Amino acid sequence: MIALKSTSPVYSSTSDADESGQQSHYSARAYLAGVGAKIRALNIFEPIARKVKIDQKTVKDSPTEKLYDGFIGMLCGAKGMVEVNKLVRSDKRLQQAFGRERCAEQSVIQETLDASNVENVQQMEGAMDELYRLNGQGYQHNYAKTIQVLDVDISGQPCGEKADFATKGYFAGKRNRRGRQRGRVLATGYNGIIVERVYGGKVQLTKALQPLIQATAQT
Repeated sequence: MIALKSTSPVYSSTSDADESGQQSHYSARAYLAGVGAKIRALNIFEPIARKVKIDQKTVKDSPTEKLYDGFIGMLCGAKGMVEVNKLVRSDKRLQQAFGRERCAEQSVIQETLDASNVENVQQMEGAMDELYRLNGQGYQHNYAKTIQVLDVDISGQPCGEKADFATKGYFAGKRNRRGRQRGRVLATGYNGIIVERVYGGKVQLTKALQPLIQATAQT
């Protein structure tokens, strides 16, 4: 039997044997084992694998598997794909908790993201719509009983000047920065995000409001 045990926040997983000879494997991210099991039980990535078709050859890992590894990295707190090797690739037991026997190298994951195009983004939005309809509490809202309250906001996300939509704009506490604006629509009563879209750094809520509401209606 494999036991995942949380230790101090180091980046590699280790293992040793107890008195009975059973292997205990230590991971700084053991707390994510239950999350991995739940994601597998709900088959969360199935709509993504079915709908998102990135034009890239499979050598060791498929484009979907590389997206999955990047997603695991995000759950680990990675601020970019450059951290996937130390957070996920070095932790075999964490990979197994998410149903993976290996993890793609971080540069290969980034290549898959770079190979994505506008059509892939639309495919991902369709997959997210399907997942929300299957699992989102807001989608099950009883409109005959009460109205549903939506909260719409937009927040600045500083980024590199080479990123898509990166323009100079207002970013709180960060003068003369380039970035993008992240628009979200929240089902207030269920504390769940319905849709999320990215806009140029100069876009304000007055311009993003209508397309966000239209996307929410579609979802």
